[in-house]
Amino acid sequence: MKIKGISLLIVSIFLVAFVLTVGSHATPNAKAVPAAASRAGSSVPPAAAPEPHPQIREAIAALRRAKDHLEHAAHDFGGHRVEAVRAIDAATQQLEECLRYDKH
Repeated sequence: MKIKGISLLIVSIFLVAFVLTVGSHATPNAKAVPAAASRAGSSVPPAAAPEPHPQIREAIAALRRAKDHLEHAAHDFGGHRVEAVRAIDAATQQLEECLRYDKH
């Protein structure tokens, strides 16, 4: 029963990260670059592009930290640690696949 709970938690993290990423395409606070600045010979440097999909990258980092914690834990959590690590690996792989299929 705990394995299902841990797996559900990891899948939930993946889904939340995915929903936040899909829902955040518009950046209302982004400054528009004036047309004059985009012309050749302009001394204004182009604005740095925002990091693509920061929520997914944050989710991957959080999963890696959780995996590291589990791998270095003092006990096996009633035998559920191995299955939790497998679920984390699967979730991390899916998130990395999301980034690979990014069209940006």
